[in-house]
Amino acid sequence: MVGPRCVSDRGTGTSGSHIMSAFTDAELDYLNTQPLMRFATASPTGSPDVAPVIFEIDGDDIITAGFDITHTVRYRNIGNNPRATAVVDDLASFDPWSPRGIKVIGSAAIEEVDGAPRFRITPEVIISWAINDTTPGIPKMERREVR
Repeated sequence: MVGPRCVSDRGTGTSGSHIMSAFTDAELDYLNTQPLMRFATASPTGSPDVAPVIFEIDGDDIITAGFDITHTVRYRNIGNNPRATAVVDDLASFDPWSPRGIKVIGSAAIEEVDGAPRFRITPEVIISWAINDTTPGIPKMERREVR
């Protein structure tokens, strides 16, 4: 994965209307500053797995790959159960305590680009905290369905 973190063009549609993204501008700005996300999958029997991965945004989707992912637990899991969750979070400050982040719940698919497999995570629900509303104090959780 080389190049800009956000490969999305959120311009206008063919009718001239603005294309709405699953992510808000503030969420895209935040995601583009973060180097890692946690990618959670589950086996067909529900056994969980989570892995830290690099990522990029492609339109409404999250793309992640890696070295030889065909031998990973997440590759096997997604091949049998497409449900996935991704979390990107950090602490804006320790004092005052200021957590912020984005959780994406959706489905993941394995795709090949130039002979290399990668995962495409398509959001169905996005939950964010302290991203769109940066008012000090306990962060407000914002949940929205996008599909």
